[in-house]
Amino acid sequence: MLERYQPRIVDNELLARLGASGAVVIEGPRACGKTATARQVAASEVLLDVDAEARRAIAVEPSLILEGPVPRLIDEWQTEPAIWNHVRRAVDDRASPGQFILTGSASPADDITRHTGAGRISRLRMRPMSLFESGGSTGEISLVELLAGEAPRSGDPGLGLAQLAGELAVGGWPGSRDLRLDGALRAVRDYLEEIRRTDIGRVDGTRRDPDRVGRLLRSLARNVATPAAIATLAGDTAGANGPLKRDTVSDYLTVLDRLMIVEDQPAWAPHLRSKYVLRGTAKRHFVDPSLAVAALRATPDHLLRDLELFGLLFESLVVRDLRIYAQAADAQVLHYRDSNGLEVDAIVQAADGRWAAFEVKLGAGQADEGAASLARFVRQVDTERCGRPAALGVITGGGYGYLREDGVAIVPIGALRP
Repeated sequence: MLERYQPRIVDNELLARLGASGAVVIEGPRACGKTATARQVAASEVLLDVDAEARRAIAVEPSLILEGPVPRLIDEWQTEPAIWNHVRRAVDDRASPGQFILTGSASPADDITRHTGAGRISRLRMRPMSLFESGGSTGEISLVELLAGEAPRSGDPGLGLAQLAGELAVGGWPGSRDLRLDGALRAVRDYLEEIRRTDIGRVDGTRRDPDRVGRLLRSLARNVATPAAIATLAGDTAGANGPLKRDTVSDYLTVLDRLMIVEDQPAWAPHLRSKYVLRGTAKRHFVDPSLAVAALRATPDHLLRDLELFGLLFESLVVRDLRIYAQAADAQVLHYRDSNGLEVDAIVQAADGRWAAFEVKLGAGQADEGAASLARFVRQVDTERCGRPAALGVITGGGYGYLREDGVAIVPIGALRP
């Protein structure tokens, strides 16, 4: 029996890109649902990670792999990077959109894919499921509508702290959503263990010490949603042989990025009215907060007893969801921090220049604090050069969605959608 497909936000984007490009590369971490999404529109497929005959054929007659009804899915293409140039050439020869879908859970070295050609191959980023995709959000408030200046309005979605803690621990992995809590926690821990022991060496054929990788993963988890420098991460990895060297940490982070396990949140650089200096360090995030929970071997009960950690992980969950929703709106998710200590958790900036600023607060009772921080922030920004914000909002763990008298939107994460 075929598994029921859970519709994803990138479905429409995939169709649009197939209509405009000869091939689409769906990139994302392993187990986030890339193959299932591609299969919804693919007319034929070849699975390079499990089909040894297909891998051998690439070395002898690669055109055989490309034959079949289109769009043709080439799954885990990065296991045989040589196929890239053959796909590119076939796209040129056929001169028709929608020929291939390539999926990959690791990014090859840049020199393999540098010859793409405008209009030939389009890249589509995919992440684990957002709350809206997994059924944890009512979808009463739209990020697109917030960017259009519309006021939010929603009932209380009823997403309590215990349920939020469970969402953080289980994550947005499609294969874990129907498991019992203990099984879902074990699945994420096993996933991270496979990263630590196997995947991190498979990317470029370099053997790396699993113990050291695990120490860095735990350090990243302790510093999630913070702009921790490499020196900070290195100093937080003490083991029997002392902390990791900075070069080692940098190397491991590069590989984790290529595996799409980590996804840093860049800093926003607006024009300021003040003389304060902008801080450009990115914030550290896993692609899904469940990986941080797994790295710390935490449970939902643990998070409920450690509200400081809970708050940081909740911010990371909000950033994950904002990234998914923002991508559908052709926008990106940044953060703000200056030398005066003022920070804004998330800036959503659209390609046309519109932007919105959000503070993230686990408790709805912290909305006043978030609104006051946003008011200070707006006074800093030179809105004559950057434009007025389309929205200022506090994203909360629960409560109602509405527009305050001061113009700040209150947005429960359990009501948000693209």
